Amino acid sequence: MIDIHCHFLPGIDDGPDTMAEAVALGRIAYDDGITHSIVTPHIHPGRWENDAVSIRGHVAAYKQALQDAGVPLRISFAAEVRLTDFIFKQLEMLQLPFLGKLDGYSLMLLEFPHSHLIPGADQLAGWLIKKQIRPVIAHPERNKSVMRDPELLNPFLRIGCLLQVTAGSLTGKFGSKSEGVALQLLAEDKISFVATDAHNIKARPPILSEAFVLVSRLKGAEYAGRLFGGNQQAFLDADGVGTG
Repeated sequence: MIDIHCHFLPGIDDGPDTMAEAVALGRIAYDDGITHSIVTPHIHPGRWENDAVSIRGHVAAYKQALQDAGVPLRISFAAEVRLTDFIFKQLEMLQLPFLGKLDGYSLMLLEFPHSHLIPGADQLAGWLIKKQIRPVIAHPERNKSVMRDPELLNPFLRIGCLLQVTAGSLTGKFGSKSEGVALQLLAEDKISFVATDAHNIKARPPILSEAFVLVSRLKGAEYAGRLFGGNQQAFLDADGVGTG
C-alpha cells in the first residue's frame, strides 16, 4: 500500500513533536503494510510557513533517522496545501511541492477549510487545472458543508479534481457523518485515493489495512488495490520517484 497523505516530519506542523515519534510512525506504517509514504506537511500561510525547499531538508533528516532505526519505509514528499489566495504567489515562487505527475498534470494535495467550502473554490480549482495542476482534494468527507450535502463535490469532479478520502473515515473513526459520506463516495466510485492523514501514534496512527479490508469486502480486492496502491503507483511511475 502507498500512503499519499501523512504528517510524519517532526516539529514543522501539527504532526509529531520529536524525531523519535516520527520514526515510530514510520515503523507503524511499514508494519501495517505501507511500503511508501508521501509525507505532506501543511502549507498554510499565517500558520504553517513551510515550502518546498524547507520541507526537503526535513525529509533528508527523516530518511536518515529511519535508516538508522532500520525502518525500510520508502519516503518522498509533497504538501497539504491550504486553499487560500496566496496560492498564486506560492506557485509563482515555486514554493509548492506536488505529489507527482500524471497525464501531463502535476497533482496537488489541496485542503479546504474544515468548516465550509469557500465561495469560488471550484473556480480556483478550474484555474489550477488550466495551469496543468490537478487538485487532489484532501479528506472532503470531513468538511462540514460536504457532510451536509455531498453533492457539493460534483462541480469539482466535473472539472477534473480527484478525491482523497481518509482511511479512518471509512472505518468510522471520525464519526458517523464523515463515515456516511465516505461510504457514499465509495459506492458512487468517486474516490481516487485512500490515505491515512496520520499525525500521531495514539489518535491518528498511519493505518490503512483496516480500511483496505473494508473496501475489499464492499467493492472487491482488485478495486481496493487501485485505491490503496495502484492509482498512487501510476503517478509515481510516471514521475519517477515523486518529488522526494
